[in-house]
Amino acid sequence: MKVVSDASPLIALARIDCLDLLTKLYPNVLISTEVHSESMVAGAGLPGARQIAQAEWIEVSSITGPAAIREGVLRTGLGAGEVSAVILAKEIGAELVLIDERRARRYAKAKGLSVIGCVGILEMLHRRRHLADLRGAYTRLLDIDFRIDRRALHESLARVGLQTQ
Repeated sequence: MKVVSDASPLIALARIDCLDLLTKLYPNVLISTEVHSESMVAGAGLPGARQIAQAEWIEVSSITGPAAIREGVLRTGLGAGEVSAVILAKEIGAELVLIDERRARRYAKAKGLSVIGCVGILEMLHRRRHLADLRGAYTRLLDIDFRIDRRALHESLARVGLQTQ
């Protein structure tokens, strides 16, 4: 399965010590050079950057038309990382894009891509018995001030049969 990621899901998963669990779902994840720059170059020294840089299963790939990134940023108001992740996914025929930001998710879906974010990833890991403490993972997301709608967390917990507190 071809999977492309934006920076946000990787950073968030790294910060809550769940990045390596991602390989249980997707053995190889591609990121654009723009996402690499955001998360590991400009983000060097920030929480999560080291873990992402050390993840040998994350592969950096360039898109063929960098002008499309500038055009997409201007047209959508999204960041270069988000736009480049969507463009890369389209170029390589990816089956899935990992994106958290709501507008970026809508943009990817409008381009015909399937999308999942941190909550969906963590829920899937829990369903497949790779993550025992889903509630704890969600609490850690909140502790790092990850921007997430608490209602989405409660709905996820309900879907897997865990009572919300």
